[in-house]
Amino acid sequence: MENKKNITGKELIALGLKPGKWFPEAIEHINTHALEGEAMLAYLEQFRLPPALDLHADPVDFSINIKAENELEEGNVASVIQTMETLMKTPTLVNGAIMPDACPTGPNGTIPVGGVAVADNAIHPGMHSADICCSVYLTDFGKVDPKTILDAAHASTHFGPGGRDRSTQYRFPKELLDAFEDNYMLNNQQMIQAARSHLGTQGDGNHFLYVGQSAKTGNTMMITHHGSRGPGARLYSKGMKIAERFRKDLSPDTLKQNAWIPYDTEEGQMYWNALQTIRSWTKMNHQVLHDAVALKTGIDIYDRYWNEHNFVFKDENHFYHAKGATPLDAKFMPDITGPRLIPLNMAEPVLIVEGKTTANNLGFAPHGAGRNVSRTQHRKSKTGTFGEIFAQETQGLDVRFFSNEIDITELPSAYKNAATVRSQMEEFGLGSVIDEVMPYGCIMAGDWLKNAPWKRRRRGRKK
Repeated sequence: MENKKNITGKELIALGLKPGKWFPEAIEHINTHALEGEAMLAYLEQFRLPPALDLHADPVDFSINIKAENELEEGNVASVIQTMETLMKTPTLVNGAIMPDACPTGPNGTIPVGGVAVADNAIHPGMHSADICCSVYLTDFGKVDPKTILDAAHASTHFGPGGRDRSTQYRFPKELLDAFEDNYMLNNQQMIQAARSHLGTQGDGNHFLYVGQSAKTGNTMMITHHGSRGPGARLYSKGMKIAERFRKDLSPDTLKQNAWIPYDTEEGQMYWNALQTIRSWTKMNHQVLHDAVALKTGIDIYDRYWNEHNFVFKDENHFYHAKGATPLDAKFMPDITGPRLIPLNMAEPVLIVEGKTTANNLGFAPHGAGRNVSRTQHRKSKTGTFGEIFAQETQGLDVRFFSNEIDITELPSAYKNAATVRSQMEEFGLGSVIDEVMPYGCIMAGDWLKNAPWKRRRRGRKK
């Protein structure tokens, strides 16, 4: 009896199958069990990719909760709408919205800051960005001098690059370590080391520690704004690589920044679970700083609550990607304990809001004031020394930069007009203000790059 010829990868490719990690195992199975004809084709059907998904011919409809009120804003709004129209051709998307703080970031088709994109059965890592779960967290310290809280916070927090050294690290809870180790996307030495050393750090850019007093009660409140630091950035990088593999097979015409991971795959389930662990880590990243201030001052905590943006929120089989948009609907926050926080700029109140889901807001509100121009454009538009600009824009406030170097691109003039954002929130039904935290002062990273080690070395060589 003639032996059946072993099948090879070439034959599988000839049958229209795309090579992948499954090839060796499938070839061995076919040859071991001497599969041929209909039996072999039936076995191979599980590996056959569905037809590639085309982009939507026309953009899926999205709500526009923003309008231009001057010439500068006209260009910004036009760019935001243009990039959203390109974005909303992505095959998975079924709905979307833009908020009053919207501003473009990245090439055309990239979700803007202040954008919400709703996908069916898909998680798009590029639509939550590298700063996963960027969020704001409030603690009410009651009737206490705000300077006492700001001084204690300055001694407790950490801004700038990198993490804490071993002598100043906060305890990394076992339950959180277990969650990292149980997920292959999080379980590696570099990831866990970053999670340990970055706990209790705030990074740079627009992240802040703000102290003010409630307009309603007069209580002193501390608010922190930062994201998931190194752990989140590492997960984002992994997510984008996985999504790109799917994009090449499922929808090559989709822009790379809009690649997705199907939720109903092993990778999709694992990525979703990893996002929840990063969310828990980020919440703790806030909490340890607030607890440190309470411990240092010996002051009791009256209340605390938080909300995130730059995240993905699930409602049945729909995934709401909120890039710089704040969830209003309680269904998006399983641990909700209070209203939502919307900061504007260091010289303006932090808004405390509540709201209901409507057809145009999709259950979201703006996350802040946003920008009309880039940091570079803003810097070029200013005249005078940094000290003069700083003194003018922060008059009456206790504003500190952790690096001791002023960053004028984080001063109030760098952001959209706060009154405009508030009026458009009211006009478009994006949450009702129930209280305001009036500013006393804040801490930000500042221009830490000015004295970065490599720049100091370069200046030394020149001397």
